[in-house]
Amino acid sequence: MFSSKEEFKQSFVTRMEHKGLEKTSELAYETLWEMMQEWIQERWNRTSQLYKENGEKQLYYFSIEFLIGRVLGQNLINANHYNLVKEGLEELGFQLSELEELETEPGLGNGGLGRLAACFLDSLASLELPGHGYGLRYKGGLFTQHFVDGYQTEQPTQWIQEENNVDVRREELAVDIPYYGDPQLVMGLDGLKVKVENAEWVKAVPYDLPVVGANGGTVNTLRLWQAEVSDRPFPGNKDYAVYQSETAKITDRLYPDDSLDAGKILRLKQQYFLCSASLQNILNNRNFAVETLPDNVAIQINDTHPALAIPELMRLLVDEHALSWEEAWGITTRTISYTNHTILEEAMEKWDSRLIQSLLPRIYSIIEEIDRRFKESLEQQPMDEESLHKLSIIENGIIKMAVLAVVGSYKVNGVAKLHTEILKKREMKELNEQFPDKFHNKTNGITHRRWLLKANRELSGLISETIGTQWIKEPERLKELHYFAQNHSFLQDFQVIKSLKKDHLIHHLQRDQNVIVDPDSIFDIHIKRFHGYKRQLMNILHIQMLYDRIKRDSTYRPYPRTFFFGGKAAPSYHFAKQVIKMINTVAMKVNSDPLVRKHLHIVFVENYNVTQAEYLIPAADVSEQISTASKEASGTGNMKLMMNGALTIGTFDGANVEIFDQVGKENAFVFGMRAEQVMEYEKEQSYNPKGIIEADPEIAQLMEELVKGEWTEGKTNVDFIVEQLLEDRDPYFVLKDIRSYSKAHEQLLEVYAQPEKWAEMCVKNIAASGIFSSDRTIQQYSDDVWHLTKIPSVH
Repeated sequence: MFSSKEEFKQSFVTRMEHKGLEKTSELAYETLWEMMQEWIQERWNRTSQLYKENGEKQLYYFSIEFLIGRVLGQNLINANHYNLVKEGLEELGFQLSELEELETEPGLGNGGLGRLAACFLDSLASLELPGHGYGLRYKGGLFTQHFVDGYQTEQPTQWIQEENNVDVRREELAVDIPYYGDPQLVMGLDGLKVKVENAEWVKAVPYDLPVVGANGGTVNTLRLWQAEVSDRPFPGNKDYAVYQSETAKITDRLYPDDSLDAGKILRLKQQYFLCSASLQNILNNRNFAVETLPDNVAIQINDTHPALAIPELMRLLVDEHALSWEEAWGITTRTISYTNHTILEEAMEKWDSRLIQSLLPRIYSIIEEIDRRFKESLEQQPMDEESLHKLSIIENGIIKMAVLAVVGSYKVNGVAKLHTEILKKREMKELNEQFPDKFHNKTNGITHRRWLLKANRELSGLISETIGTQWIKEPERLKELHYFAQNHSFLQDFQVIKSLKKDHLIHHLQRDQNVIVDPDSIFDIHIKRFHGYKRQLMNILHIQMLYDRIKRDSTYRPYPRTFFFGGKAAPSYHFAKQVIKMINTVAMKVNSDPLVRKHLHIVFVENYNVTQAEYLIPAADVSEQISTASKEASGTGNMKLMMNGALTIGTFDGANVEIFDQVGKENAFVFGMRAEQVMEYEKEQSYNPKGIIEADPEIAQLMEELVKGEWTEGKTNVDFIVEQLLEDRDPYFVLKDIRSYSKAHEQLLEVYAQPEKWAEMCVKNIAASGIFSSDRTIQQYSDDVWHLTKIPSVH
């Protein structure tokens, strides 16, 4: 971008003066943004031209969310200009960190699924691989979280601005999406075809966002679709104002409430909108015969949200391109691959057939035909009722999207070794037996460029001073830090940086939430979307146990700990919202008690997002990864925290298993049941939480206080929690694991009392974290699934 700091300063000042306005931080931000965008546009155009000339296969990653975070600072880092710009701005009287704070974070995702997609795009560009994202441009995002009397409230996220938006409108690439209507057979030049008459059309307009790779050479594209009123004639059976309103809702909010049919239809509209717009875009802009699609295009569907891509690609190939069913099916099943992210029954998407039949009649008929032909192929095999049930795409008026995704794709992957084995041996056992060559594992990863280079520049600098900078290109070279895990000077430097990052978090929270935190306390961090299996409930129950013990036992005065929570509950997930209320109410009690607050402090970070994570993760001493064994597919927060020198307290679940393998169980705090024990309890239905309550007076007291609503300002604020623990027999084994969890915390305190040993364990975690780079994951995908060719950028 600039050959020197002086060149940057001269250009920056010239642009500022040309604007002729007061030299404010806002104007400086606007100027820097423009300079960065101009530089990116040049590289973006060059990359697109390279791909066009090269003609190599390209990947398209379909995801309902992309949690990209702020992009200005990250783009400067990937362009290798962050330090130059930072120093130049300081000499001109501006702080780059303050300008970065002026950027609004895009509301395009929620949790690990969306952040994974964003990390993958970063790695694709950084590895100089031709891979792009397709998503939706949510006007109101997921939601902005606020607390009112301890309750979560939700407001739209206002991130789209008139100027300085992160994306570029591409009106010329707009396509129309059909809903409803009547499929009719019509005679065309290529014979009989299906055409949907009287459809309700919605225009999909793409907005492109550049994805800048490491060293700034390759700039790939994240294309986001926005729903607008179509120019096509409007069918007369609906009020036009209603049509306008319903159209706007399609790309208004991420994960609308689907407890009622109206919400379910809206979600289906979103999913089909993403799939149809993206596939039309790919087919409309190709320079190869449609029959060669698998040789030129790889499509990865991120979970089942984009599974409608399978019947939609069939529709386009059969109805629009006049291919036979057999030709179209061969192309589809060699083009689309599927990532499974869950084994939870409620998360395996299932749709009422009548809803899809009404909203997408042609798509429904194609799904019916896929199901019919698949079942026909099974008729030659001995098959019991249970196996046939597991293999049915449509059954009893329900469409099972995970089965559709497996049947219609050429590769299916889990996202951690444990998760993949559970899929193959239990959840998708019958499908794996039918398609033994489809299933494979790709353990998730994170981009170290965001989560270490950007989020923790001080630690990155120490690492580079110690082992050189090659680890930035080859993150597995972080293992060279093992040699310094017992180096007193290095450990002291690490401790100084950890204290500094704690101070950064403290100042951030004091400014944003008026919270004061003890910098010498242990920073224990639990940051995830709220769900029963992630067991934020167990964490807060344990804190309440500590509170009770401090109050009754005058000899128990543990080392001070600050427990940080961050995450959102889905608006209709009442259990999770009650856990949030409970955490906030217990926090008020704990933080206001003159005795207890010397030892315990609870901070709930409001509206957790990527920006908040960039403050929390580098400051963490303890990483809470306490999901019920067998329930977390992978987890990537565990990797981010590990890479920044936090120690994991966690179960043998998801990628925790591989983290413990890499770093050694002696460098973490492991507790709780194993996956096979949990699954055995579930199979035998032999777990009885009441027996645990009766046998443990402390847990009995805990439950008595909970049932009375003493911590939540009334019984009605805890009824879903009590119901899950008692009437639903504690499905996530909170009470079963809480004693083991408590003992792991006691071990943690013993080690923290030995600062050098603690720091040594932290450094060993950093040294073992390189394998969890998303660069490794993406290279494995490319080699084993997508078969992409690296296209070196021209600098």
